[in-house]
Amino acid sequence: MLRKIVSVLAALVLALGLGFVASGTAIAAATPMGGGSGIIINDEVICTLTTIGHDSGGRLVGITAGHCGEPGATVVPEDNQGAGVVGTFVKSNPDLDYAVIAFDPGKVTPVRTIRGATITAIGTPASFPAVACKEGRTTGNTCGIVWGDVSADASTWTQVCVDHGDSGAPVTVGTTLVAMVNAYVFVPCLGPELGTNMSSILESMNSQGGVGAGYQPI
Repeated sequence: MLRKIVSVLAALVLALGLGFVASGTAIAAATPMGGGSGIIINDEVICTLTTIGHDSGGRLVGITAGHCGEPGATVVPEDNQGAGVVGTFVKSNPDLDYAVIAFDPGKVTPVRTIRGATITAIGTPASFPAVACKEGRTTGNTCGIVWGDVSADASTWTQVCVDHGDSGAPVTVGTTLVAMVNAYVFVPCLGPELGTNMSSILESMNSQGGVGAGYQPI
C-alpha cells in the first residue's frame, strides 16, 4: 500500500511538473491598449494613443497625433515593452496632425478604459463652458474648462494640463471622445491646450478610404 501511495504521489508531481513546463511555454497574453495608453514609436518617440477600435474592413486600428510618426513607424506598448512591435503607422496627416495605426490583433486587446479615461463614443466638438478631461502617459488624468471650438482650424482649446508625451491623448467630455491633444501654448500645464476635433479626423479618414475608413471605437 505504501508503495502504491508513493507511486501515485510521484505521478502527481510529474503531472504538476509537466503543467509548469507547458505554462512556461504558453503564448504570451495580448497587451490591453486603449485611449490613454503610452506608445513608443521607432524606439525613440513617446506619445499617447487617442482611441482604438475597428474600421469598416474589420481591421484593428488606432489613432494618435500625426507628429508622433510617419507611415512605416513601429509601435511598442510602453506598459509592456517586452511584447515588442504590436502595430505600424499606416497614415499621417500633417494638416490635421493625426495618424492611423494598424495593430496586430494577436498582440493587442482593445479596451475602453485606461486608468481614468473611458471612451464609449465619439462626439461633436465641445464648447464653453464644458469641462473636458484627458488621459496622457506623462501627466495622467487632468481636466479643465473648454475655451471653444475653432471651426476654421478644426480644433478645440481647453485648459487641461498637458506636457511632452501627452501628444495624441484623448480629450473627453464624460465618456465621449471629442478631440485629441496636439500641443500646448507657451508653458506646459499653464498655457492652454490645443487639439484636433475627432469629428474632423473621422471625416478626413472616411474621405481617404482604405485603412481607418469607417472607424468605430470598441
